[in-house]
Amino acid sequence: MAPKPRVLIVDDEERFRITLGKLLGSRGLEVKTLGSGREALQELETAGYDVVLLDVKMPEMSGVEALAAIKKTYPNLEVIILTGHASVDVAVDIMRLGGYEYLLKPCPLEELLDKIETAWERKRAREERLSRVAGPSGGDSGGRSS
Repeated sequence: MAPKPRVLIVDDEERFRITLGKLLGSRGLEVKTLGSGREALQELETAGYDVVLLDVKMPEMSGVEALAAIKKTYPNLEVIILTGHASVDVAVDIMRLGGYEYLLKPCPLEELLDKIETAWERKRAREERLSRVAGPSGGDSGGRSS
């Protein structure tokens, strides 16, 4: 069986994140769900993920703030933003900060799966290039992939 990406879902809407986690898990993805950007940053310190699905509007720390913190520490980790609140200004900020994609909720599952797969392939290709440049000593990929 081919490997599948490890996905971290970060959304303060519990019902949404649990349902999405179950749907992605039923497609063979390894998924963990969390309710805040701060929890996500703590989780990323100890576990490797390939793609983060991140809500924009969350209490305490917005998705844009979480994206900035994630990309600062894990520049090779791909982050897909999911939001129910479309905004051109937010979309521009997300792309400027290195977000991979900006999708509106509800997003069709097949479209989301395609975006996750493409983001994962991009991350793997980047890590492969970095490992060739770093040589046999390795080098930090910045995404802690398993």
